[in-house]
Amino acid sequence: MALHRLTSVTIGVPNVEETAAYYAEFGLSPQGEGWFSTRDGGRQLRIVHSPARRLVALHVGADDADDIGRVAGNLARLGIEATRGPRSITAVERVTGVRATVEVAPRVEQAAVPATAYNGPGRLERTGARAPGVLRTARVQPRKLGHTVMGTTDVAVTQAFFTEGLGFKVSDVIKGEGAFLRCSTDHHNVLVLRAPVTFLHHTSWQVDDVDEVGRGAAAMLEGDPERHVWGLGRHHAGSNFFWYLKDPAGNFSEYYSDMDCVVDDQLWKPETLEGAKGLFNWGPPPPASFLHPEDLAALMTGAHSMG
Repeated sequence: MALHRLTSVTIGVPNVEETAAYYAEFGLSPQGEGWFSTRDGGRQLRIVHSPARRLVALHVGADDADDIGRVAGNLARLGIEATRGPRSITAVERVTGVRATVEVAPRVEQAAVPATAYNGPGRLERTGARAPGVLRTARVQPRKLGHTVMGTTDVAVTQAFFTEGLGFKVSDVIKGEGAFLRCSTDHHNVLVLRAPVTFLHHTSWQVDDVDEVGRGAAAMLEGDPERHVWGLGRHHAGSNFFWYLKDPAGNFSEYYSDMDCVVDDQLWKPETLEGAKGLFNWGPPPPASFLHPEDLAALMTGAHSMG
């Protein structure tokens, strides 16, 4: 695959300082000028001011200038205006207004994390010791940015921008609702969802394992239980464990682990998911606020007033 990762996202919020403090507590490292880094991925989140919360921009990593050339040709065939530099190309997705940049960037190299030893029937992999997950005391720090989810009023147009324009692949489809798209070996890096207004639904951050998902969420909820949105559970699309929290601007943020990986595109067959199966395999049912965020009406009113 010419593309190899979601490099970064820029989110706009009306309350920059409060939101920035949240993501520092979430485990991201402040880098100045609104940037935050992960342990393995470098600078991957930027927070800027915006009248309403939104996904402002995303960056996608490519291997070399030839990849940039291919994207330029794709966008030209779609009639999408783009700005090209020697090592990057930028275009705006016309439905959501998200500014997407494909840039030559190094691949993320992650040191292997030792597999957690689990005991089971007839299988004793850990004896004479407590599980490592209950002995950890260090705060959870995400390894990398995994994906972002955006609402769009025209799924077909937004999906075509990412697939036919930028070169993303389709991993799975939620019938009549959206599509999981990847620009790496991860099951998805962007999910486009049908919505009455364009908005940022959530960003998702990789941690080592399910214990880190739980520990990270527990720490975030200890002093502010109102941050809880949905979890713990396991998705069907992507198979990952998840726990969702809400930042002060109203965006959701997800800790995840154990995501499906697609190393050979020929061996992966996209599935069309229907109903709850498109959301989760097990766990508590999603709250209404996850499917329809509480500020959706206000976002719609704001969009109309700007239009």
